[in-house]
Amino acid sequence: MKTIDDLQVAGKRVFVRADLNVPLDGTTITDDGRIRAVAPTIAKLAARGAKVVVASHLGRPKGAPDPAFSLAPAAARLGEILGQDVAFATDTVGDSARSVVADLRDGQVAVVENLRFNAGETSKDDAERGAFADRLAELADLYVGDGFGAVHRKHASVYDLPARLPHAAGDLIATEVGVLKRLTEDVKRPYVVILGGAKVSDKLAVIDELLGKADRLLIGGGMAYTFLKAKGYEVGISLLQKDQIPAVTEYLERAEKSGVELVLPVDILAARDFPDLKTKAPADFVTVDADKIPADMEGLDIGPKTRELFASKIADAGTVFWNGPVGVAEHPDYAGGTAAVAQALLDSPGFTVVGGGDSAAAVRALGFDENAFGHISTGGGASLEYLEGKTLPGLAALED
Repeated sequence: MKTIDDLQVAGKRVFVRADLNVPLDGTTITDDGRIRAVAPTIAKLAARGAKVVVASHLGRPKGAPDPAFSLAPAAARLGEILGQDVAFATDTVGDSARSVVADLRDGQVAVVENLRFNAGETSKDDAERGAFADRLAELADLYVGDGFGAVHRKHASVYDLPARLPHAAGDLIATEVGVLKRLTEDVKRPYVVILGGAKVSDKLAVIDELLGKADRLLIGGGMAYTFLKAKGYEVGISLLQKDQIPAVTEYLERAEKSGVELVLPVDILAARDFPDLKTKAPADFVTVDADKIPADMEGLDIGPKTRELFASKIADAGTVFWNGPVGVAEHPDYAGGTAAVAQALLDSPGFTVVGGGDSAAAVRALGFDENAFGHISTGGGASLEYLEGKTLPGLAALED
């Protein structure tokens, strides 16, 4: 695929499909990692004389304007990062957007309002989606795809719009694809994958694919309790997907037959009351063996023995991919396991990738130096689908 270095952008209106889908507490951004990740592409285009029109989704509004999901805070933060004024349109393809874009001068940047305020952005109807893409195309001369966190979505601004304009990949997407190729085509071994997060159902497809490629799979987070239950262990009131036990049992058997180490927690921090994530009130927990979680308690983090076990499995890795916190990392009393995994990646001599989403946010929230990791992805879901071997619509649309 072409990159922005292949485009002549001076004096042109360049539509940048970014991923500014940042977490908000009211109008306060709690993690600006995605904005900082795409800012270099926007800055490069502006420096080369482009009139940069930035578009993104934020959250899941229902196809109509909703002030709770406005991109205004993200536009303001982008301006701070770029060190220049960023104009903001209060709609996406309406009068405000057309006026703001028309007023842009070479080297200036504007952000249009949330793409998902328009039903055509996410429509499953090709004609409706295409009609919205036609209106977006009127705002620009060139298209740059740089919203990696959205490339697994067949949405108008991701999939349909590139077909209507000369297009290229931004630097962020080019970097992300290069990293993913190192995880699939040029893997240095041992290849260790750590999977966490809440639901095992979200990771079944990637586990299925990795059982034939990874050397070790380390399982933590809420999804671990379905694995522990499949082994016949008592998991108390821990998060459990009973309907996934047959699939998990099959994966345990396949891992054993194929020689893949599938490593589960050996001890757990468990509590009777789920922690107050808002106030971060001190938690009341005990450390128990993973096969002895009391019937009235819930597992909320991996224990100290598991932290040491996971670190030992990461220590000699040639390549490490990590997606998903291994505990309730939003609460300080249950963030220790996630912090231990992050530290193990830093201590590893191999190529380390933090696979976006909650794990990337946790790394930043826990105070780790982002630059110390091999790569921190901006797209958890997109990374997983790539590793599953799926064709990602937003990447396919950028191919010539």
